[in-house]
Amino acid sequence: MTTLLIVVHTIVCLFLICIVLLQHGKGADIGATFGGSSQSLFGTEGPIPLLNKITTFAAIVFMGTSITLAYLSAHKTSGTIMKDLKVQEEQIPAQQAPITVPIPAAPQATNEAPKGAGEQPSKQ
Repeated sequence: MTTLLIVVHTIVCLFLICIVLLQHGKGADIGATFGGSSQSLFGTEGPIPLLNKITTFAAIVFMGTSITLAYLSAHKTSGTIMKDLKVQEEQIPAQQAPITVPIPAAPQATNEAPKGAGEQPSKQ
């Protein structure tokens, strides 16, 4: 569903850019008032009401898809893939135990004093 919304959002975004670029600015009306050519192709009011309605509709759809995509990204499910891991572990046969190399033990320290230090040698 998210992919479909992204596709619709992108198409509406591009359409909205094109429809806004087709419209002429408000400063063009002043130039037409002082002797500019009139555009009688679309009637006396011109294409403005039709383009305004199309722009309004495209803007509403754009805002709707934006809000919906923001909501969906904020409320993603926190599903886990770990439940699939347990199933895979059960399906894998038991493997041999890894080979371990014995580590030699470190010599232990003793509390005995070395012979000859502080002891009297015994006479035999």
